Amino acid sequence: MPTYVVMLGAPGAGKGTQAKLISERLGLPHVSSGDIFREHLKNKTELGKLADSFMSKGELVPDDVTIAMIRERLGRSDCSTGAVLDGFPRTPAQASALAEMLGGLGGKVDVVPFIKVEEQELVRRLTGRWTCRANGHIFHETFNPPRQAGVCDHDGSELYQRSDDEAETVVNRIRVYVEQTAPLVAFYRESGVLVEINGAQSIDQVTADLLAVLPPVGE
Repeated sequence: MPTYVVMLGAPGAGKGTQAKLISERLGLPHVSSGDIFREHLKNKTELGKLADSFMSKGELVPDDVTIAMIRERLGRSDCSTGAVLDGFPRTPAQASALAEMLGGLGGKVDVVPFIKVEEQELVRRLTGRWTCRANGHIFHETFNPPRQAGVCDHDGSELYQRSDDEAETVVNRIRVYVEQTAPLVAFYRESGVLVEINGAQSIDQVTADLLAVLPPVGE
């Protein structure tokens, strides 16, 4: 049986970091919706062109396009034993589509870790984040400062603060996430697969707590 894990967590909760760590520990691919979109847009696939036709007009990409991208990714050979999903699903409708999709692949969502962090801490984490212009390397003025202020350790390019990492925007991002994700959290809680994880701990401890609730791959 393939093993499928759906990661949930607000911006700044460490969901993406933990998804990568968990995928490495379990030997499962990290399936990030953001990465999938970028891949299709970059390669100008039919799905990428379709998504771009909406994005270029400032419109949301319809569920069926997003779901088709996820289906294509999960159908690749490296996902034969399962995957760690990050950024999808975002709504109960997408969750239902995922359940149907995984059923066709002989599996189901095994566990949904929900990494919880208080809003005040999320704001502190996000507003200190700086991004490298050349390759997107991430630094944090408190948790991971660059050796030289304003300069990327890896490629020497300028570090800048993205507009969505500014305080006012951050607070709004968190509240929008909570509002939009509440129905999805409820959906998975009612399904009996949601597990709350304390995200205010160290990265290593959060990883340990996640591994403790994840099923063995292939069982």
